[in-house]
Amino acid sequence: MGSYISIKAADGRTFSAYLAVPASGKGPGIVLAQEIFGVNDFVREVADHYAEEGYVVLAPDLFWRQEPGVQLGYTPADLERAFALFTGCDQDLAVEDIDATLQVLRQLPQFEGKAGVLGYYLGGKLAYLAACRCDIDVAVAYYGVGIEENLNEANHIKGNLVLHFAALDHFSPAAVREKIVAGLQDKPNVRMYLYPDVDHAFARPVSEHYDKSSALMAHGRSIDAFRKAIGPHYNLSALWDKHCEYEFTTRNVDDTMATMVAEPYVNHIPTMTGGVGYKNLHHFYTNHFVHSNPPDTRLIPISRTEGASQIVDECLFCFTHTCEIDWMLPGIKPTGKYVEIPLIAIVNFRGDKLYHEHIYWDQASVLVQVGLLDENTLPVVGINTAKKLLDETLPSNTLMK
Repeated sequence: MGSYISIKAADGRTFSAYLAVPASGKGPGIVLAQEIFGVNDFVREVADHYAEEGYVVLAPDLFWRQEPGVQLGYTPADLERAFALFTGCDQDLAVEDIDATLQVLRQLPQFEGKAGVLGYYLGGKLAYLAACRCDIDVAVAYYGVGIEENLNEANHIKGNLVLHFAALDHFSPAAVREKIVAGLQDKPNVRMYLYPDVDHAFARPVSEHYDKSSALMAHGRSIDAFRKAIGPHYNLSALWDKHCEYEFTTRNVDDTMATMVAEPYVNHIPTMTGGVGYKNLHHFYTNHFVHSNPPDTRLIPISRTEGASQIVDECLFCFTHTCEIDWMLPGIKPTGKYVEIPLIAIVNFRGDKLYHEHIYWDQASVLVQVGLLDENTLPVVGINTAKKLLDETLPSNTLMK
């Protein structure tokens, strides 16, 4: 997705930076500070991801004084070389390079609004220093190493700061984290998060320590910090409503897919139906979803919770089982039964497009209502789950003898 541009350092020399631009062509800016492996595939993928989130991202080569254009992998030989570069990196000059990158970022025609810094490992420490020394609105640091050495600069933090820590990180053990927490806990613009049972580099997919659930949680918090401090701000509620309109009202697959990122996914949790990637999801919507819902299908909204990049929708899903519903009751011939079930949709966005949907409902309640389960012999409930959602005065504990 990206390209390279040149940045002029304070001493007049130049270094390169990877540039990723959102599909809209404009947006707030993020300077992405690398790990100890250079501006490699992982750094470029992160830059591209944040561009998809709506940001103009510049990832400068911070090892250029030692060896321009370093792009290392994660073999033992690469790791040895990376540590040597890390040891030889003048971090004060690296912060100056980040500041020079910020100045260029703000002059780009694609940039509009405010700017922040995001960093991992070495870059996490540099993101913290940038929060102390540079004119930025927000900084986010993943498992930054050595922050405790510069806590004396914390009073200079101007914008918001988010620090992500791994509980098992031997580079920043518990004693070090406690020192950082003690030094920053009185700062109202600082948020610190600890991820239990994970190690250093838990957010890098190619790491042996990668932990997807922690990485997703940390990314959601990072996006929340960036959105609040520098934008961009999207009307996620309207985007989701439009998506549902195309699914259930106009029933247009191409319009539905147009509301989503290039490679989205959908997972209906109880039946594991849906699809991953444009091709598979388009096929699923065309053959098993958009045209497979009964004519009287209705969604009755109950509540909606909006976050920076996610919506949680609570509703009643109502229909008469007059046709085979592949995604909910695959292989079950129409029973003619009327069904109402509580349904939860957890919808994640990248920028102004849907990225994924996790859809939950009580399959036992569905099976009771279409006559495939006997609620008199099992601890399950039929339509009353939906009725009690709307009327809390209905009796509780009816399954208990």
